[in-house]
Amino acid sequence: MSSTAKLLRPAIPPGRRVLALSDIHGNVEFFQGVLGKAKFTPEDVLILVGDLFEKGEESLHLLRLLLELDQTHTVYPLCGNCDHLDVIFLEGRPGIDEALWPVFRTWDRRSLILQMGEELGLHPQGPEDLPQLRAAILEKMPREVAYLRSMAHILEVGRYIFVHGGIDREEDMESLPAYGCMKNDNFVGQGRSFDHWVVVGHWPITLYRTDIPVARPWIKEDQHIVSIDGGCVLKVDGQLNALIIPDVYQEHMDYVAYDGLPVVTALEGQEASRNPLNIRWSDSVVEVLEEGKDVCWCRHPSTGRNLWILRDYLYVRSSDGKLHCEDSTDYELPVSPGERLALVASCSRGYLVKKDGVTGWYRGEIERLSSDG
Repeated sequence: MSSTAKLLRPAIPPGRRVLALSDIHGNVEFFQGVLGKAKFTPEDVLILVGDLFEKGEESLHLLRLLLELDQTHTVYPLCGNCDHLDVIFLEGRPGIDEALWPVFRTWDRRSLILQMGEELGLHPQGPEDLPQLRAAILEKMPREVAYLRSMAHILEVGRYIFVHGGIDREEDMESLPAYGCMKNDNFVGQGRSFDHWVVVGHWPITLYRTDIPVARPWIKEDQHIVSIDGGCVLKVDGQLNALIIPDVYQEHMDYVAYDGLPVVTALEGQEASRNPLNIRWSDSVVEVLEEGKDVCWCRHPSTGRNLWILRDYLYVRSSDGKLHCEDSTDYELPVSPGERLALVASCSRGYLVKKDGVTGWYRGEIERLSSDG
């Protein structure tokens, strides 16, 4: 893969609807679910804004679905930093096996490369086994390899630029470093603004908010940036967003999302709580002050705040040996009787639910319905 960005400028006529998805991470259910909600047809254009694969147990299945979709629909896949690992593995750069083996081993069944090996009857036990696996994939899976190698880094059309991580400028984008386009942490928080609308994934939207957990697309009017990574696969309450652009030469946008959660009806109302806290992956160290049956009363040292956290959300991170939590909040959602809510978890202190892509607690009674994503 070139060290500079590969840029596409496809001809998409005015009025042809475009759907943009990012960070599918091999989640076939969410992919099919959100396309169904968007009523995706061959008349539409689908732009996949990177991290299509890895970290999900159906990455190879998704790759095969995309190969089929290519035969009937207009699809432009862009390369994310996770997809990039697969591409450089297949290139066989010196020292790459030793560098990538710990990553593939950690992902295990969630690694696209190891899923390919499983299908081929190969089960590498260390980096010394990866050359054989690479050779077998290159020989036996040429269509899959060609698809991975075909992915561009940036797509520009009309009023929009699509890129997984982010860009430093809108001019001469072909000379931008490819990896910087794929992995660009905290892109919205860097303060850049653009003339085009820059649509990115990579950094889950909830990481930007210290108050409430939000997974719906974040449209930053002042910066002309749209962040669409809803935390699919990575977050317990994550969702896959489809940004809907009716005309890439106009600036109107909408979205649909799929999270696969069961749906309940609120039987009572409640008001939003004040001064909520959103504990995110980047600041997730906690201390247990009191243990309950299914929740623990915890202190968040960096803010000095105390809150109830689901016991199942607590874990010790191997990298530092400290107690961390999955993304957690004390926010109580504003709810009216009769509203439909997506149920994330239930416990002795109420229900963790989602409403319009925002996660929070509901303390009232519910009526269980079904699942509609």
